[in-house]
Amino acid sequence: MAWQPLLNVGFRNFVLSDKIIAVVSADSAPMRRMVQKHRDAGELIDATQGRKTKCVIFMTTGALVLSAVSQETLARRLAGALAEGDEE
Repeated sequence: MAWQPLLNVGFRNFVLSDKIIAVVSADSAPMRRMVQKHRDAGELIDATQGRKTKCVIFMTTGALVLSAVSQETLARRLAGALAEGDEE
């Protein structure tokens, strides 16, 4: 089995970086409605540890992951993880 890079989404919670579709801000009303819809459907993973949700991560599985880390920070972490994978 090949090593798959993990992305730290905050508080030692990780997701597989190759399963991420998008990382977006959680501030808009449509995004809050989408989060509630996925919460009701049981397709929401809350990785905020009780902190304010700053971004929503869309996964290829259809699940949403909530993170207390900003999307800019996650994008930098993701770019770093992908660059490390290219070196191997």
